[in-house]
Amino acid sequence: MNNFLYDYSIEQVTRKSVTLLIFLLHAAKLLLIIIPLLLTVAFLTLAERKVLAAMQLRRGPNMVGYLGLLQPIADGAKLVLKELILPTSSNKLILLGLPIIVFFLSLFAWTFIPLGPDRILVDSELGMLYVLAISSLSVYGIIMAGWSSNSRYAFLGALRSAAQMISYEVSIGLTLISILISVGSANLTEIVLFQQYIFFIVPFLPLALVFFISVLAETNRPPFDLPEAEGELVAGYNVELSSVGFAMFFIGEYANIILMSMVFVIFLMGGWLTPFNTYSNNYMVALIVKVNLIIYGFLWVRASFPRFRYDQLMYLGWKVLLPISLALTMLTSLVLLVTNGLPT
Repeated sequence: MNNFLYDYSIEQVTRKSVTLLIFLLHAAKLLLIIIPLLLTVAFLTLAERKVLAAMQLRRGPNMVGYLGLLQPIADGAKLVLKELILPTSSNKLILLGLPIIVFFLSLFAWTFIPLGPDRILVDSELGMLYVLAISSLSVYGIIMAGWSSNSRYAFLGALRSAAQMISYEVSIGLTLISILISVGSANLTEIVLFQQYIFFIVPFLPLALVFFISVLAETNRPPFDLPEAEGELVAGYNVELSSVGFAMFFIGEYANIILMSMVFVIFLMGGWLTPFNTYSNNYMVALIVKVNLIIYGFLWVRASFPRFRYDQLMYLGWKVLLPISLALTMLTSLVLLVTNGLPT
């Protein structure tokens, strides 16, 4: 009997040790994704200011560090060290908690993003649905932040953002449905491997344009930055936030830009695949080059196009992009049906 109890206790300890080891392993993998992502977000702000300066024939940040490379660190330190000021009539618990939630939501989606062959934290058949769901949840953080600050400007900016994100998510979903019915799987790794011979951006070029425009509106980027229109709303939903709260929203916005650029590359540009050597050892180089190309598109659009009016924004989403994406989805289904190309 004593031997049985001893063996049973040893088995329990072994199970707990294995569970703890697995948890620590997954945590380490998650940190390997989060830490480079945060560094990328920091230097993306510098890259944006440098690109805008070059397009406007000026220098941009060049005083802090060599060629201004330490400017993001200085900006981050300034935000963290600023005094946290909250309106007296605001809901302080929600106003302080939501930026943290929005920040972590922008990180959770990366658990399903494949960064290379066998370089994915969670490889699931529902990867596409998970990424879309996580990207859609950020609208709750924005609208609750606008409501909890008890400011008319912030609440109006939050309502604009909610209407805008919901409107353009429909076009994004229809665009990805065309790829889903072509591949027959929502697994992101399988979608990448399906593009071994031709990237989807070639046959689906009109869908790629619709997807890119919709992503600009989804991430509240110019020329669709109506929730943050400084001319009429001062700063939009985050006008009452300062210090760390503002920094969390700021980081979340730029993390979403990188995430959506990665989603664009995975669905339409073959992910880590290269045009000539599918299983090249330089797959990370190919992936980084493609993602930077899409991010540059975000910056180029900001420097080139003026802000839309809100009625123009809604018209473009519901009466232009939605019918086009729906028609292209139906056309894709018809072509696959006629050519017997529907996946089994």
